[in-house]
Amino acid sequence: MEIYESMSPAETAEIADGFAERLGPGSVVALVGGLGAGKTAFVRGIAARFGSGAVTSPTYTLVNHYDGEPPVYHFDVYRIESPDEDTREWMDEYLFGGGICVIEWADNIKDILPDDALRVEIKKDPARGENFREIRIC
Repeated sequence: MEIYESMSPAETAEIADGFAERLGPGSVVALVGGLGAGKTAFVRGIAARFGSGAVTSPTYTLVNHYDGEPPVYHFDVYRIESPDEDTREWMDEYLFGGGICVIEWADNIKDILPDDALRVEIKKDPARGENFREIRIC
């Protein structure tokens, strides 16, 4: 396990950029953390590594596609409590495809994630400052 500390969204994105060096086509990153933990900032760093532009949370669309080499697919599965068969089918096309999948709230769909998915946990600690985040890469 690797543990990093961040004091800003920019630092979180920078940590993600370094982490992204180990990613390639077919990689799946499972992001876990509470509301406002910095999951989207982490995705920004990954997407930037592969030449993708602006990153926004796909809360209402479920997945955003970011052009890059390889493409990055950014999921937010906050509203999926238990994926049904139809959801599993269309998600499998991404999860086992040629892009990089980065999934916010990944514990909601842990039963369908590939066994080799990389887990990233982001936690706030208000005692250490409003912007402090601990990032654990498992």
